[in-house]
Amino acid sequence: MALSQNPMTGKMSGTVGNFVTSSLGSQNIVRAKAFMTRDAKTEAQLKQRDGFKMIADLYTTLGGFPAEGFTQRSENTSAYAAFMAKNLSEAIDKSGATAVLDYTKVQVSDGSLQLPTVKEATLTVAGIVLKYLPKIKMLNNNADDEIVALALLKSGEVWLERQPRGESPEATLTLEVTDITIADIKAVYVFAKRADGSKTSKSVYVPIV
Repeated sequence: MALSQNPMTGKMSGTVGNFVTSSLGSQNIVRAKAFMTRDAKTEAQLKQRDGFKMIADLYTTLGGFPAEGFTQRSENTSAYAAFMAKNLSEAIDKSGATAVLDYTKVQVSDGSLQLPTVKEATLTVAGIVLKYLPKIKMLNNNADDEIVALALLKSGEVWLERQPRGESPEATLTLEVTDITIADIKAVYVFAKRADGSKTSKSVYVPIV
């Protein structure tokens, strides 16, 4: 609070900007308003921060793999930025009390190629066996395109396998991870990519049955 006895100002009363003025006898009183402070830890902000950390941790777990899966990003966008932007907007569930990473919505690749259709994924003594339709007759699909499968285990291990799309109407790909149960598997994803790495498809989450 400040007191003013300046005869030039006369009596003062009212609000100007962040100040409130009033008069007491011959004195003018100037008070500053208290600023309203915003809570930097609102529920929405906490969920956003938690979601960001989850996606960043997943990026680290995947090693350099997102650089392969996001080859169609713009020239001035890093693989990290493309991966984070895609999954922050689609894979974080904020409907509950805390943010949750929804692995069924995670994208480990993004692009314009045609996805293979995975008909079945099973866990056998040989590993995770994927039966899929290569869709070789679809426009812009090439026999030498790669079909890539990635398995993320709860232990933090990442298993990767790839093979040419081929020309047969149906195909099988096996991720040779053994001595595990279905409960040990966090997520399995499949996508397609050009042999030269120039293009990819979006990835698809594959449930194990």
